[in-house]
Amino acid sequence: METRVVVNADVSRGKIDKHIYGHFAEHLGRCIYEGIWVGEDSPIPNTNGIRNDVVAALKELNIPNLRWPGGCFADEYHWKDGVGPRENRKRMINTHWGGVVENNHFGTHEFMMLCEMLETEPYINGNVGSGTVQEMSEWVEYMTFDGESPMANWRKENGQEKAWKLKYFGVGNENWGCGGNMRPEYYADLYRRFQTYVRNYGDNKIFKIAGGANVDDYNWTEVLMREAARFMDGLSLHYYVHPGGFFNKGDAVRFSEKEWELSMQKAYFTEELIEKHSTIMDKYDPEKRVAIIFDEWGAWYDVEPGTNPGFLYQQNTVRDSVIAGVTLNIFNNHNDRVRMANIAQMINVIQSMILTDEEKMILTPTYHVFKMYKVHQDAERVALDIDTKMLSVDGKEYPQVSASASKAADGTVNISLCNTDKDNEATIDFELRGMELLGNMTGEVITSEKMNDHNTFENPDKVKPVEFTGFDTKDNAVVVTLPPMSVVMLSVR
Repeated sequence: METRVVVNADVSRGKIDKHIYGHFAEHLGRCIYEGIWVGEDSPIPNTNGIRNDVVAALKELNIPNLRWPGGCFADEYHWKDGVGPRENRKRMINTHWGGVVENNHFGTHEFMMLCEMLETEPYINGNVGSGTVQEMSEWVEYMTFDGESPMANWRKENGQEKAWKLKYFGVGNENWGCGGNMRPEYYADLYRRFQTYVRNYGDNKIFKIAGGANVDDYNWTEVLMREAARFMDGLSLHYYVHPGGFFNKGDAVRFSEKEWELSMQKAYFTEELIEKHSTIMDKYDPEKRVAIIFDEWGAWYDVEPGTNPGFLYQQNTVRDSVIAGVTLNIFNNHNDRVRMANIAQMINVIQSMILTDEEKMILTPTYHVFKMYKVHQDAERVALDIDTKMLSVDGKEYPQVSASASKAADGTVNISLCNTDKDNEATIDFELRGMELLGNMTGEVITSEKMNDHNTFENPDKVKPVEFTGFDTKDNAVVVTLPPMSVVMLSVR
């Protein structure tokens, strides 16, 4: 069966919020230290301690927001330990991630400096699990109050005269698990209390994000929406693709054909999660004021052999590029409720954009998908209908082709397509309505010869985008042939 795709370029489905393309940097393994922060005295070229090569690469993605300091680390992080002269900062044990010493050299000032370099919005996660209301309240005051106060004065003493702008603030993280093992009723009450003291100072208005469910814990969403919806702007959701399950995640590179299929089926499960959590949210918030903030997602495998198990370092293959493309298409297509997301994580951790080895740096297939998809940021989603063959694994079906489409400010229509079949091409009968095609179609594709192909420090360009010419246009109808295991972006100007 051919796949049929119809794009109605003149039928708007609302804006795709650029914040869907957000990122996440936790104090975990080599994400912050070595990946981002090397210190001013490092031989690795840096600006005020932050790696120049990493910043240059990340700027190419137009990153809209960056979440920090965690993750599980957020609920053991005490921000006051990470300000002031670095030589005086308190050292601590990172109990969640490898038991290593955290020297707190990368703190609030360094993070805000990184955000300025990347021209991105900071998204900060506060500590509910082991912190206090006062601690959280004073952090917000330290960062955003521009008047006379103990915290604002301390910030000025530490070298930042002007208050920062801070829009996004998470009140705790995974409070059902590493953030306190709380019941939803208890966390809902704690959230109501803590968020009261997350103040808006001057014209700085904070978008408050409550800690949401783990995967399909729909009761958590029910309780949080019932008890605290009016006090929140967003509710988080976390879901990772584990082909073998949480306790046997599988290898990032040495995986079987069935593991490929399980990975694709589980990537598509993201859509069911969004739909079911949204249905609950609609009961309490029919106007969809409260956003789903999908602030942890990605493919999470067993760590690379020989690396610290607490550092969560894994390689990144063609499989991951397709998982990323499918997931981002799902987020785009649910833009009415999903208005922010953060892939986990930015560098050297889980499904990362960049891998480093001391002074060396490579870009992953997932990085290339984010660069390809940036055309969707703040674009107008246009109507797209798709009819495609279903594949199956262990009795569970999933579509062969995933798609989303948007129209940019200059009128360009961009259509992202993924073929989840590792063995077979996908032939698409493609129709564009509402604008003239006039033969002006271009494309890019990410694919490779083998399902586990990946970039290495010896061969950094094994998997990268190349020009896509697998289409034949006639009038406003097009036949598109997607290679196996591919991510394609078509642009019509």
